[in-house]
Amino acid sequence: MRKTVKISLIWTIAFFMLLSVGELTAANSGDVMKLDVAKVCNPKTNSLQSLIDLAKKYNPIAVKEKVEFKRLGITNRVYIRDTEVAIKKGSKTTELHYKKKGKEKVKKMPTSKAAWRACTFAIRAVQEHIEAAKTYRLDIPGDGFKY
Repeated sequence: MRKTVKISLIWTIAFFMLLSVGELTAANSGDVMKLDVAKVCNPKTNSLQSLIDLAKKYNPIAVKEKVEFKRLGITNRVYIRDTEVAIKKGSKTTELHYKKKGKEKVKKMPTSKAAWRACTFAIRAVQEHIEAAKTYRLDIPGDGFKY
């Protein structure tokens, strides 16, 4: 009896998790999967503000799905926030303020590089999450691949 309840509970949880991923893929796969990150997030051809706008559009989805990118201990939210401040000031360098082991840290980088990272990280996080939901069955043992 307990085993049956456990199995049915596991199946119910798995079903609702697949539904939530299905909502994400249905709502955004048309937009996100068509984007070419190299072209859309290129700071030489696009304005820095447009890169930040794209990052602001897709990063909340990544945060909601708990797949937000983090580079060198700095989350993508920090890249977006501090790059936007640097753009408004007209500064050539961005100061990224973050905490590491309870201490306030600052990392400086060119504004164009920070905007590129913010845009790329936001879009690729969502794209990879959608790709993983579609292709996860390929990694199951017995599928014909050699490990």
